[in-house]
Order: sequence, then C-alpha cells, then structure tokens
Amino acid sequence: MQKEIITVFQAGSLSIPFLQIAKAFENKYPKYIVKMENSGSIKAAKKIYEEGKHADVLASADYKVIDNLLIPKYAKFNAQFSTNEMVIAYTKNAKYAKEITNQNWPEIFLRDDVKIAHTNPNLDPCGYRSILVTKLAEKFYNIPNFYNNLLGYEPCYKEGSENKNKIIVRDKESELLRLIQENKYDYLYIYKSVAKQHNLEYITLSKEVSLKDNENKEFYKTVSFNINGKEEGSFITKDADAMIYGITIIENDNPSKDKTGAIKFVNYVLSKEGQDIMSKNGQGKIDPVIITGDDSILSY
Repeated sequence: MQKEIITVFQAGSLSIPFLQIAKAFENKYPKYIVKMENSGSIKAAKKIYEEGKHADVLASADYKVIDNLLIPKYAKFNAQFSTNEMVIAYTKNAKYAKEITNQNWPEIFLRDDVKIAHTNPNLDPCGYRSILVTKLAEKFYNIPNFYNNLLGYEPCYKEGSENKNKIIVRDKESELLRLIQENKYDYLYIYKSVAKQHNLEYITLSKEVSLKDNENKEFYKTVSFNINGKEEGSFITKDADAMIYGITIIENDNPSKDKTGAIKFVNYVLSKEGQDIMSKNGQGKIDPVIITGDDSILSY
C-alpha cells in the first residue's frame, strides 16, 4: 500500500513532542506518513505565503502568527491547543551559574563578561518574547534602562544590529542549543519545555515576567515590540501576552488535494492522546481547546 504524506510545518519548540505525536499517529493510521519541517513560526508562515512551499498543516508557537499572516487566504481556522512559559536556560559552565536566581538575573545579564542569546524576533516568536520578557523585567524589578542597556533594538530588530560581544542571535533555537553546549555563551532565553527536553539548567521566572498565563495579562500589555510585517518596511506590533500555541490546516494552491490526512492529524493533536504527549514534554493543556474561524473541515 502506497502511503500518503502529511507535510507539517511546525515551530522548533514542537519538534520533540510532534515527533512523538507523529509516531503515535502513524501507528494508529498506518496509511499515512508525517513529514515534519521545523523552523521559527514566522519563518514557517513565510515559507507558505512568500516562497509558495506546500504544507498541509502549520503549528505555531504563537497562535497570532496564524491570525496575522495566514488567515483568511491560507487558512480558515485557528485552534489554540497548548501553553508554555519563558525561562532562562544555561549549563553548569555558565559564568555565575551558582549565583543566578529569578531575582538577580537582570543584574547578572548586564555584567561585562556575560554573554546571552535569543532567536531572531522577525522569524521566531521565542525571539520577540525574549525581548518582551526583558522589557517586563525592567518594569517589574524597577531597573531603569535595563532593556536599552542590554538589547536596545528600536523600532525593531535588524539583522546584525546586536552587540556581537554581548548578544548571539540565530534564526533557529536548534543552533543556539548547540552553541550553548559548546560554551559559546552563558544564558539563553528559551521556553521551559525546550529547556527540560534538552536537560538544561534553568531558572523559572516570576509570573509577571514569564508570559505563563493570563493572570498577569494587564501587566503584560504594558510592553510591546515591532517585528517585520508582510510588506517591505511594514511592522506588526507584538504586545506581550500569555504564550499560546496554534495549529491550522493550510489552504494550499491545489484545491483538489485530499485533506483527509491533515484533518485526522490535527484532530489527533487536539485529542486527549495528543494533549497527553504535549503535557509529558513540559507544555500546558488548553482544555477545552479554543478554536476561532471556520473549523467545519475538522468534522469531515
């Protein structure tokens, strides 16, 4: 029997749980093979609307990427299905590893001999969340000019504009995970689930800073950051808010293509089996799943 391929573009932070979900899905539905492609969520969307690449499903670390970049032309619905939070990750070789806490990390980050890293905010939600966390920390800990002294990207991040003696920026978190193991820098802004999956040391941030949930949504709203928009020279303003993942089925350029596999895969991700796998990998559940737009296709 010739197997059908389901192509999934996904956020890098979903690579491990989605690999496990894909294996479980293929065992349940042996006529399908799930082909996954990892990247930053914004980069994944750009592959579709800029590069014209084919995907059946897109799963984003920020559900708003789907709303802002894919709906209504490339997708009809958005299913919010998982949560996460920002942490500061490091190895035992990091400078001041025995000293850092969730209270003093901003002061340690400003030390001349400390080097930190984040992903590209124009391609990856973890990148702009790193910047938003820094802005929130300035307010929460009352540290004047913390953001400007550490990062200072205004009005947005431009490739290569970072202080290379202090900051490392890469498009993919996988590159930064490799570099931290090679002791190329000290601390990484990253998702808690990823830090746990890769056995990194990490400090849990105060809820007012970590973007964990909606309990502090009013405080989160006090900071924002611009990322590149669809058009040259345009911006999308990202307000800080709780971290929520989204998944959708892509409306590709071949309307005759059978979407049955994509429908089954998305429904599996949203099922108890799929959600349990997400939980085992350090991500929170949204129960019940929140779906916006026209999700009638999921009932086919």
